[in-house]
This record gives sequence, structure tokens and C-alpha cells, in this order.
Amino acid sequence: MRVLTQLAEREVEPRLPRGAGGYSFKQMETSRVNLYLVGFTGTGKSTVGRHAARALGYDFVDSDLAVEVAHGKSIAEIFAGEGEGKFRMLEREFVERGHPATGSVVACGGGLIVPDGMLELVKARGVTICLHAPLETVLQRTERTVHRPLLQGENRAERLRTLYAAREELYRRTGTMVLTEGRPMREIVAHVLRVYREEAGHWRAPSP
Repeated sequence: MRVLTQLAEREVEPRLPRGAGGYSFKQMETSRVNLYLVGFTGTGKSTVGRHAARALGYDFVDSDLAVEVAHGKSIAEIFAGEGEGKFRMLEREFVERGHPATGSVVACGGGLIVPDGMLELVKARGVTICLHAPLETVLQRTERTVHRPLLQGENRAERLRTLYAAREELYRRTGTMVLTEGRPMREIVAHVLRVYREEAGHWRAPSP
């Protein structure tokens, strides 16, 4: 697996337990269609994505880190200096032309699919799977998060609850959802790989 970003790995998502590596899905026969993991912050997209990429022999790409590297600023700096609108524009550029078209597992930022048309754009690039966790689990997993601008400041928990409620219906429209709460990481990754294998077999890029 080759990670396409150079910034340090963030300690927010749940880690794979020791001794849980190695899946029966290694080098699965697929057409190397990209796999996009979407879902709310704290649902495990980066951790699951890294292990899925390793099992598939694909590159792993974190959309947030890719945007930071391409723009030369942290997400917090982009939000503070140029606004959320600029960040969403950079996310669209990333999806359209900022990562390999095949052979990649992409962990998408929690709000990447929120703007109009972005969910459809992501689905047009590959298989899309939504990772899900209950709100209380998300609150626990993100309680020490310092790099997500939308969750900073006072009343953080209430702000997170509001965002979660606003985005829940959209996430449910993405397609297959995989629960990441109360399950061993090995089981979660195997579930994602199984869904990916099934959906990649009949995925077709839209006609130009």
C-alpha cells in the first residue's frame, strides 16, 4: 500500500488491534475501481481505509490531508483565512482531478458529499460505502479532536449533534452502510471488502 499524503497520521479513528492484520481478500480480483469511504467524522474512515487499501494492494488517500498538501495550509487555516466555501471548492477539485482514477481507497472528509452534486460526483468515480456509528460513539471518539473547524469553540457537543442530525439522511442515501461500533476492526474491514467486491463487479462509469 502506498499512502499518497505526507502529513502525520491523525489519532482520531479507532486503530486496528494488534494481530488483527491479514485478510482473506488479498489481491482480490476486481477491476481496480476506486473505493470511497464516506460518513460522519469519527466513524473510522481513515483507519478502515488504510487496512482495506493494504488488503487490496491499492493506494490509500485521505481527502483532508490531500487538500492540505495541495493547498499548503491546514484545514483550520483554510477555514479561518478563506472560509468554508473555499474548502468545499478544494474538495470538489480533489474529487474531480486530485487523486488517481483507479486503484485507490479514499477516506472522504465528513462534509465532502454535503454540497449539491457532490454525492453524485463521488459515486461516478467508484464504489461508495458509508461507515456509520451512533451519535454517542462519535462524541466519544472525537472528544479530543482539535483539527476540525466545525467542531471547535463552545457548545461543541451540541454543534456535533446538530451536524449529525442534518447529515444523517444524506449518508443513508449513499448506498451500503457499514456499522463500525461494537465490532472488531478485522470484522469491519472484512465487511467493507466484501461489499466492495460485490459492487465493483458491476460498477460502470457514467457515459460522458
